[in-house]
Amino acid sequence: MTANLLQRPLRLTLHASDALPDGMSWKILEGYVIATTWSGDGDVISLGIWSPGDLISSEQPAITPLELNCLTTVVVEKIELNTNEQQQLLDHERKMLAELLAIQRIRSADARLIKLLQWIARSFGQVNSHGCRLSLSELNLTHRQLAELCGLTRVTVTKILSRFRLGGQLLAVGESDLLIPSLP
Repeated sequence: MTANLLQRPLRLTLHASDALPDGMSWKILEGYVIATTWSGDGDVISLGIWSPGDLISSEQPAITPLELNCLTTVVVEKIELNTNEQQQLLDHERKMLAELLAIQRIRSADARLIKLLQWIARSFGQVNSHGCRLSLSELNLTHRQLAELCGLTRVTVTKILSRFRLGGQLLAVGESDLLIPSLP
């Protein structure tokens, strides 16, 4: 029986704002995780968001410092990555970083934020015939975190979101969901 207990993978339940332990690889079973680093000036740089089913690792990071923080309550299971899983992880990271970099290079703050919201909706929300539906509360994404993801200030994000709601570019759906209407 003792040998059977030793073979079980480590499973953790962490709360929002907790950091995943360093130097390990994980499979996310529940919740959302954000990866961050810092600039030389101490500004937070968000590197991506991971969701249930994704693999995430802080083993041999390509960038340091690297912190993996829980956006929501998260359940993860420690894994040892095989070659195929390492390649899957790298491909997913590369694709996400390329998408976020492309968003951050958009000059117009309004266009940049709407592209980020569309990316979040496509990646973690629902796409239907009416547009993209996303729940910032389900992901527990604050205006500050949106700003860090797209390279704007929190104040700018808050102002643009208000303007988008008033102008119809974002529609409230339920208590906390948003719909980005499809273009005609």
